[in-house]
Amino acid sequence: RSRCSPTSASARPALTGPVAQRMLVACWPLRGVFITPMAAVAGSVADHLLQAALEVAPKVQKLWINNGGDIAIHLAEHQSLTLGLVDDPQRPAINGKVIVDASSRIGGVATSGWRGRSHSLGIADAVTVLAVNAAAADAAATLIANAVNIDHPAVIRKPAHTLKDDTDLGAQLVTVDVGRLDALSITTALQRGRAVADAFRTFGAISAAALRLQGRWCIVGDGFKPPPPPPISDVHALRTAALMSA
Repeated sequence: RSRCSPTSASARPALTGPVAQRMLVACWPLRGVFITPMAAVAGSVADHLLQAALEVAPKVQKLWINNGGDIAIHLAEHQSLTLGLVDDPQRPAINGKVIVDASSRIGGVATSGWRGRSHSLGIADAVTVLAVNAAAADAAATLIANAVNIDHPAVIRKPAHTLKDDTDLGAQLVTVDVGRLDALSITTALQRGRAVADAFRTFGAISAAALRLQGRWCIVGDGFKPPPPPPISDVHALRTAALMSA
């Protein structure tokens, strides 16, 4: 195929191998909008490795495979796992957390956004999704992050194939930089992402999602804990700094 021709999952490409088939299975229910099987590759690899590990050690109580932030999880009864959330991989810092326990039946966590290692059509700093497995979470996080979007002079996009010649996104415009946005633009973009996350949760594709954009949060479902507000003294310092730089 041409590097400028995106490969959509809706075309149901012939894929072989367990990981590739996991990718297609995860993306197929979401094919109503543009998505390629590669949207679930990291999560599918994590799921595949988790299954292989459990075949060797079926009685393990707690096990997770972290494939660059897309995580497959196995928890035996009464076990739980606390995960930290990071908005910017270039400046890693925990800015929230999620607690997953065995009773939730969540088997996968994935994060997508324009700052990540893969291209995004949207402007979300990060969208973290909880789902039945890592492949499903990966595919859904990709689409929700794509939906956190708005046309704005501060948003810079380029055709995907000009950034990576073997991309499956072809000439789709992907985000390469997001400057400072006004409050209304941030709200609008998050609301668009929330609409998709709500729809996915309604028909059971995800359990919950946390959407983050320039310090603002939008949470769908239960489980996510955003960071507490800064102390009053810190708020004063932030306001003072803002006034000095204005």
